[in-house]
Amino acid sequence: MIRKISLILTFSFLLLGLLKVNGEGGISMKLTSPDFKNNEYLPKKFTCDGKAINPSLNIESIPDNAKSLALIVDDPDAPAGTFIHWIVFDIPVTNKIAENTAPGKQGITSSRTKEYVSPCPPSGTHRYFFKIYALDTMLNLKEGITKQELEAAMKGHIVAQAEMIGLYKR
Repeated sequence: MIRKISLILTFSFLLLGLLKVNGEGGISMKLTSPDFKNNEYLPKKFTCDGKAINPSLNIESIPDNAKSLALIVDDPDAPAGTFIHWIVFDIPVTNKIAENTAPGKQGITSSRTKEYVSPCPPSGTHRYFFKIYALDTMLNLKEGITKQELEAAMKGHIVAQAEMIGLYKR
């Protein structure tokens, strides 16, 4: 009986280890920006009160088996529910996304556009989640897909992920 329990526990730990390394986003990447720090305010330049361009992003520890990246920027504090500010996918593997650039195909935002929609909260401080995903494939989808379509296409292909939050208040 003890041998059987020991075998089950060993198998469970091995399985958990495999899930952590190979499961949906199990390996940690790091996402930073030279323009703002995690959980700090975005400079006005990147908002509707400035140039309304996307900030630079740096991506570290991308797994060797990554074939593409995907980026989702959204605001869960919007009055009508989560507001999608930017969707970019089929990004060639890179350690940097430069400011004011669209490095891949773009999905549709809550403004019904295929471009970065800068933060412009109607009131209070809002959180802007920048989420990067390393995928084991190029998705080869058409531009203009929704966040839900992108998330469905990424399912089973995420090898690592990271996020950072920018704040903005008008």
